[in-house]
Amino acid sequence: MKICVYGAGAIGGHIAARLARGGAEVSLVARGAHLAAIQANGLTVHAHDGTHHSRPQASADPRELGPQDAVIVTVKSPALPSVAAGIAPLLRADTPVAFVMNGIPWWYFDQHGGPHDGLRLAEADPGDAVREAVGVARTIGGVVYSATEVIAPGVVKSEHGNIRVILGEIDGRISERAQAIAAVIAAGGMPCPVSPDIRFEVWSKLLGNLGTGPLCVLSGMGVRDAFADPVIRAAARRSAEEGLAIARALGRALPDSAVDRVAANNMLHKPSMLQDLELGRPMEIDSLLALPLKLARLADVPTPQLDLLVALVKQVARAKGLYPPMG
Repeated sequence: MKICVYGAGAIGGHIAARLARGGAEVSLVARGAHLAAIQANGLTVHAHDGTHHSRPQASADPRELGPQDAVIVTVKSPALPSVAAGIAPLLRADTPVAFVMNGIPWWYFDQHGGPHDGLRLAEADPGDAVREAVGVARTIGGVVYSATEVIAPGVVKSEHGNIRVILGEIDGRISERAQAIAAVIAAGGMPCPVSPDIRFEVWSKLLGNLGTGPLCVLSGMGVRDAFADPVIRAAARRSAEEGLAIARALGRALPDSAVDRVAANNMLHKPSMLQDLELGRPMEIDSLLALPLKLARLADVPTPQLDLLVALVKQVARAKGLYPPMG
């Protein structure tokens, strides 16, 4: 099975390594020093189950990789317009595209049902660029749990063994195409269930992002160090509770234990939003923070703590030139 990972940073690199172990013919769309290192020396992933080395074909130009049996998009949301502009050479008429990303996805209200069915989210897909380039029919949703970072060009480190990718069709089907992609990932040592409710999984992951991301950005610390202060850990719980209320108002009945999981987080890992701030890279503020608050307004759910934290994170990002100025 030919599978291209579009956006081979930390998460994309880890998934690519699992695909290679699972027997896929893997290619990567990457850039910069990371790309050069992979082209020269291959991809190395240090994980809980050993060090995995592979030599996938890698390029900054999808035209060099050609049509694929499946594409897995793992870029951060600010890079989606570049995906829309470049993905066409990877696609045959039947090539599915799995968006394994953080935050509220561009397709969230497609085939959703209810009063907001079909609502477009311009913040997630400016100008409908991805919608037009990929299309809803090709799209598979996905979330990933893998605390990873690029520790050197071509080298990815995964912090712990509680890893998984969850895939799901946006209409709730358990499709053969999603199962085929999942089987290869799972064969490579990363569990990959296929969910009948991918929006439930989006919110399950997003509660963790809402609980940790803003507080870690504002404290400048990884999760364990920030949460060592019981006041900050309690604030993380309140953020997750507000996220839970939004999810439930939109029909995703997450359990109370989802909040407990966020409050109990003890990873050393720095959330990707803090990593991006420290490295001067575009931050996923809209998909991870602003869009959940937009959905809260749609559902008439008050979010006083998240309103404050998100406003502060935007100010921090603006001060570094990583978020548009007000007005």
